[in-house]
Amino acid sequence: MRLNQIKDNPGSRKERVRIGRGIGSGMGKQGGRGGKGQTARSGVRLGGFEGGQMPLHRRLPKRGFNKINRKDWNSINVGDLQGAIDTKRIDASKPVDIATLVAAGVVRRPLDGLRILGEGELKTKISVSVNHVSAKAREAIEKAGGTINLIVKKVLQADVDKAAKTAAKKKAKAGGGKKSGASEE
Repeated sequence: MRLNQIKDNPGSRKERVRIGRGIGSGMGKQGGRGGKGQTARSGVRLGGFEGGQMPLHRRLPKRGFNKINRKDWNSINVGDLQGAIDTKRIDASKPVDIATLVAAGVVRRPLDGLRILGEGELKTKISVSVNHVSAKAREAIEKAGGTINLIVKKVLQADVDKAAKTAAKKKAKAGGGKKSGASEE
C-alpha cells in the first residue's frame, strides 16, 4: 500500500448540496422552495400554517394553569438517602442539606430547593435541612431518631403590608358594593 492509494470508506464523506446554483445542478431555479410568495423568501415564515387547516397548536385544548414563577424542586426518597449513607457517599453524623447531596452526587444540581418523600426505609439517624417534607418521610425520619429542619422562605414586611392592603380593599369592595333593593318611585 502506498500513500496515494489511501482512501476513505466509500460514502463516508458527502458534499453538501449547493442549492440555487443553476439549473444544471439539479437544485436550481427555485432551489427547492416551490413557487413564489412568502414561503419562497428568507426571513418571515408562516409558523404553524397548515394550508388553511386548523393548525395543531389550535386544535389541542388548553389545560390547567402554568404558574409563571413556579419553583422546581429536587425530590429524593428516604430510601435513596439510606442508600447514599450505606455506600458512604453521605456522612450520617453531619447535617444533610442540598449542598451535601450535590457534593455527594445524589442530586445533580441544587435547583430551587429540596423535597423529601417517604418511599423506602430509613434505618440511620440523620439531621436534614430541607424546603419540604412529606408526612410519610417525616414519620420515617423521626422514627429513626432523626431531626428535620424546614427552611422557611423569608417574607418581606413590604409584602405583608401589600397583602393586608389588598385584602382590605377586597373586603371594602364586597361590603360596600351592594345596593339596597328599594326602587325609586
